[in-house]
Amino acid sequence: MGAPAEKRATYQDVQEAPAHMVAQLVDGELNLQPRPRALHARSASVLGGLLEPPLGWGDGGGPGGWVILDEPEIHFGDDVLVPDLAGWRRERMPELPDVVYFELAPDWVCEVLSPSTAGFDRVKKLPVYAAHGVSHAWLVDPAEQTLEVLELSDGRWTMVGAFQGDVPVCAGPFPTVTLPLGRLWTR
Repeated sequence: MGAPAEKRATYQDVQEAPAHMVAQLVDGELNLQPRPRALHARSASVLGGLLEPPLGWGDGGGPGGWVILDEPEIHFGDDVLVPDLAGWRRERMPELPDVVYFELAPDWVCEVLSPSTAGFDRVKKLPVYAAHGVSHAWLVDPAEQTLEVLELSDGRWTMVGAFQGDVPVCAGPFPTVTLPLGRLWTR
């Protein structure tokens, strides 16, 4: 007799995860991560705060036309992911639904990397995002003070920009917004 097959994790496992953990599900495996540490959370919060006014509302001459959310739960079939930030173009999501999770793939995701999450974000999550047509991904590393900008091309991620330190950044899918990158590292 062979070894017993491992039980595949389900959405019920995600729902039963401890409240202090971020529960995600990829290929039937439950991944539990502690809530983000302060620098990780700060970088994500500042980035969302910088993007929302020009992209969500069109403030300051921004283009508007986006829904930007912190840590939305997104279901891609049986996979359940929670990016640090995600954005949908308003033409694809004209109204924000009052739901616990989203099934519509975002147009953009941002993962803030930390030593405990970087491998999972790069190796497990990026391929799921690509398989479901998320067209843009940003990887923010507060420790290295870097932003990597990725675009989906023919089902594969292509790095189209890398930035470090305190530089102004204009990057897809938001080329009309100038992001003061150094603010993400401010303590």
